[in-house]
Amino acid sequence: MAGKGQMTGMLGVYLAAAELTDKGLIVSVTSRNAKGADLLATDQSYSKTWAIQVKTNRKAAKFWLLNKNYQEAVAEQHIYVFVNLRGNEKPDYYVVPSHVVARDGFTSTSSTGSVWYAYDIVKAKADCYHNNWSVFE
Repeated sequence: MAGKGQMTGMLGVYLAAAELTDKGLIVSVTSRNAKGADLLATDQSYSKTWAIQVKTNRKAAKFWLLNKNYQEAVAEQHIYVFVNLRGNEKPDYYVVPSHVVARDGFTSTSSTGSVWYAYDIVKAKADCYHNNWSVFE
């Protein structure tokens, strides 16, 4: 049985796929073992393609957890879509190129010694990435 975190993540993936499809892209959800890509997308002429990593928060937040290899997963065609679910309201989407995430992501160690990796949208000028679907043009 899928946990609440898995369900939240999949909801974000399908919502992002719907937004990209609405913008005219051909979108496919990857298998869960595709490293660094939840979605693959191409334009109608198949001349541009993107690998898209989706990160989702169940409640509105200013940061998202990342995979530990976020600084290595950088390519012009690799894009992050950060999703904040907002109950019955339309989700917030932040569309950020992978090189920006690699530059602005951070590592933190808790008092118990656990390490986590995150991206903080406030530090990254949230307004310029909010609904930044133009990155796919």
